[in-house]
Amino acid sequence: MTDRPHPRLNAWCSLPDALSAEILAKAGFDSVTVDMQHGLHDFSGALESFRAIALHGALPFVRVPWNEPGLIMRVLDAGAVGVICPMISTPEDAARFAGACLYPPRGYRSYGPVRAGMMHEGYVPRAHEIVLSFGMVETREGFDRVEEIVATPGLTGIYIGPSDLSLAFGEEPRQDRLEPEFLARVDRIREAAHAAGKLCGIHAATPDYARQMQARGFDLVTPAGDATLLATGAAAALKVARGEA
Repeated sequence: MTDRPHPRLNAWCSLPDALSAEILAKAGFDSVTVDMQHGLHDFSGALESFRAIALHGALPFVRVPWNEPGLIMRVLDAGAVGVICPMISTPEDAARFAGACLYPPRGYRSYGPVRAGMMHEGYVPRAHEIVLSFGMVETREGFDRVEEIVATPGLTGIYIGPSDLSLAFGEEPRQDRLEPEFLARVDRIREAAHAAGKLCGIHAATPDYARQMQARGFDLVTPAGDATLLATGAAAALKVARGEA
């Protein structure tokens, strides 16, 4: 496994408001991921969120909506330090993604670090040390070819999407699963990543499950997100106020 410094506790930001991202960063998470795939952020909102996250020392991450090099390069230029890319199913997918994150000769990222260059002194020659790229293994093909995917040069690691991975095996799209067959799958992905010197992260719906996954050997876990925290916190407060707790 790589000894490269990396975040361990990540928060998820779905709500399209930089203040929400800032609150998560201020809470002390190592990184905050702005979700542009299933979250409600557009590019301008993501930019503001990156700035808000960095104010409190957390690393600004983003999940891009697809493996589209132009957008990947734009979010990096805007100051994202970590990029999570969905639906990486083949080594070709992984190479396309990793290459978009790296300047030549390591990749094919186009030059133009408008904001990133202001954030990091000597950014371009150090970009390969700064940028963290996580490909999501969440399809049946991606699972079957995970050993090939993790061999991709320049790829930092794998991030497991439990819901889509469950769907890929004909199962209900749930998170925080503890069935032996599911745990065997995520263990295989993690072990393949570590054997290749890569990191492995996983999405969780609760802090308890995130702790279990840390104990299981995952390098990066997401124990909380703004939409879930708001919904559960509001419901809990209302229950207490009504005397139902």
